[in-house]
Amino acid sequence: MIKLLFALIAGITPALAVAETTLATTTQSTDITSIGTWWMWLIFFCIVIVVLAIDLIFVGGGKQHRVSLKEAASWSLVWVTLALSFGAGLWWYLDTYFTRELANTKTMEYLTGYLIEKSLAVDNVFVWLMLFNFFAIPFELQKRVLTYGVLGAIILRTIMIFAGVWLIAHFHWLLYVFGLFLLFTGIKMWWMADKEIHLENNPLLNWFKKHFAMTNQLHGEKFFVIENGVKLMTPLFLALIMVEISDVIFAVDSIPAIFAITSDPFIVLTSNIFAILGLRAMYFLLADMADRFTYIKYGLALVLVFIGIKMILIDIYKIPVGISLSVVALLIGGSIFISWIKTKPQEKI
Repeated sequence: MIKLLFALIAGITPALAVAETTLATTTQSTDITSIGTWWMWLIFFCIVIVVLAIDLIFVGGGKQHRVSLKEAASWSLVWVTLALSFGAGLWWYLDTYFTRELANTKTMEYLTGYLIEKSLAVDNVFVWLMLFNFFAIPFELQKRVLTYGVLGAIILRTIMIFAGVWLIAHFHWLLYVFGLFLLFTGIKMWWMADKEIHLENNPLLNWFKKHFAMTNQLHGEKFFVIENGVKLMTPLFLALIMVEISDVIFAVDSIPAIFAITSDPFIVLTSNIFAILGLRAMYFLLADMADRFTYIKYGLALVLVFIGIKMILIDIYKIPVGISLSVVALLIGGSIFISWIKTKPQEKI
């Protein structure tokens, strides 16, 4: 696990350099600016690395065990509290050294971005649950897969976000493309909400099975085993590959969505990463209750449609961030409430 932290640092460091270069060049030709200074970036990355180290090394994030509901709820509370505390610290700094208006605006952008990313991440949970059921991965082994999955997601999304910042800075019209894409994705998500997905027909999964030597048996936490002198991939590693690929696919939706709220790289990245940090805990919190959230995909679909429309209209009418936050909260909260009521167990007479 310590090696993972070094890998994380190695992945973040080039991204930070890209961020500084991007900000130095884009602010001259576009209106993209950032509140992030070098020491704010440093503090943020230090926070991320420290909490990951605590989770992985001291709390036993890498040990094989079944995550209890109590543990998942506790860690979910920790991650949400950390994210909100960061937002509060951001507001205090901007309010103290700049203006109350800037503090309110940037903090609202951060909270809206966090809520959007956290909400869209729910779809990841359902996909992960489906993947683990398909590969018959027991609960006590799922945490290992998600540990690597979350670390990989942090590095990949950091790179994708800075790439997105650079692209938007140089090609403003891409915002319209992102908006149309989100609009199409939202409509498709609504249409496919009740459709059953058959993983056995997945072309990517079949490609891996065809081109790599595999074993159908799990071997504890091992990703590879050697049998008769041949190195074989276990279903656990294939599950990890599919988890990483699914996150990249969902990032293609979620990252453009937050650019409809703000173009500030510091706000985009911090809200995104804090949402990802709590993703594993959220999975174990919702895994046993997934059937109680049958209508949440409709709420997520409407969120994507709303964000897509907001992005398409960005040069005509900028929907205030406060309204965006309220709409997203209403859509997600409403879909959760409807799901909970509609799936409430019937009392026996």
